[in-house]
Amino acid sequence: MDYYDRLLGGMVGSLLLGAAVGLHPAIAVRYGLLGGALLATVFLWEALVRNPPVPTTEPGYAAATVVWHGGLLVSLALAM
Repeated sequence: MDYYDRLLGGMVGSLLLGAAVGLHPAIAVRYGLLGGALLATVFLWEALVRNPPVPTTEPGYAAATVVWHGGLLVSLALAM
């Protein structure tokens, strides 16, 4: 199993864990999925920014990734 396969498995596992936590009666499903999505975002950040599969020479690459995740977090916060 390759490094990126483990990261993809971590993303899927964190989303499944969030869905399972959301099944608990004390926690709303959307909050469980939100937690799982935030944890999956950590794995995605590791794969795209900290250790990308190909070297990036364009300076806008990291900026686009930061803006994308910032927009994702803002939209998740507004959904709450």
